[in-house]
Amino acid sequence: MKRIALCVATVSSLIFSAAYAADVKLEGVKCIVAAKNDAKADRSVDYRDGKVYFCCDQCPKAYEKDKAKFSTKANHQLVQTAQAKQGKCPLSGSDLDKKTEITVAGAKVQFCCDKCKAEVEKLKGDEQIEKVFADKAFDKAEFKVEKKK
Repeated sequence: MKRIALCVATVSSLIFSAAYAADVKLEGVKCIVAAKNDAKADRSVDYRDGKVYFCCDQCPKAYEKDKAKFSTKANHQLVQTAQAKQGKCPLSGSDLDKKTEITVAGAKVQFCCDKCKAEVEKLKGDEQIEKVFADKAFDKAEFKVEKKK
């Protein structure tokens, strides 16, 4: 009887994960551990009420060993996959101005003013990602993942 219950729970979990992953578009999204590889829908872990995606079975293990090391890229992936919605400016914590929207490594971000926008635009690559998606900036921007029903 315990085996049947365990099997049902496992199948239910897989169905839920597959349904959740179907809502997330992973085209162009890279693994947060092995950044050259594409993220896959069936390789994910829970993160900040959403999911982060990996390329293989080994990457989630590396992530679990040092979550802090990968938090900026995980935060970025939540926004890139449209799971996390922004509430405030990641630099100032002020209200957003829709006219300041830019794309940072495939993730749309807004700022409170052109000054904050310019501060990020002058940076390149990982510097932009770090400035906008590091834990402090991510929390200041009040990014939230809408819980699935």
